[in-house]
Amino acid sequence: MQRNVPRYAVRAVAGLAAAAALSLASLAHAQTGTQKPAPAAQPLSPTLSQAAPPVDPSFSAYSLAQTCKQKNDNVAQGQCVGAIRGIIHGYQYGVLFLGQRTSLPANETQRVSLCLRNAPVSSIVEEFVTDAGQVNDESLKHTPAEVAVLGSVHMHHSCN
Repeated sequence: MQRNVPRYAVRAVAGLAAAAALSLASLAHAQTGTQKPAPAAQPLSPTLSQAAPPVDPSFSAYSLAQTCKQKNDNVAQGQCVGAIRGIIHGYQYGVLFLGQRTSLPANETQRVSLCLRNAPVSSIVEEFVTDAGQVNDESLKHTPAEVAVLGSVHMHHSCN
């Protein structure tokens, strides 16, 4: 049986689940109040840099930015908008779920929320493409699309 779900959508959901799990873990750690002091500027050990999972090249920040740049291709634009909307909605549902399941410190939900009221998707796409254009291609190829999109959206539309 063949599914009619694009590969990027499945990967976006999987990536968002991982991001939500990381957010949950970091917020739960922050909630306990047992924060460790920030270490002095030390380089990452080789074991930490090797522990990062590989980035799927078909859904990297680079591949999504390339898709979003194809203004005259309706299919590419549909894939771009669908991926960005999926990433944002998944993240917002994760924040909502987290806020309902955990007692968070005051304003913590607002700190991680996105304020997208009256923000057209086309402007979010343009902001992402512009932000991605400021990063070298090799770095974008090693960055998950979810991380780049959410970083761009948080930079332009945070609720703080």
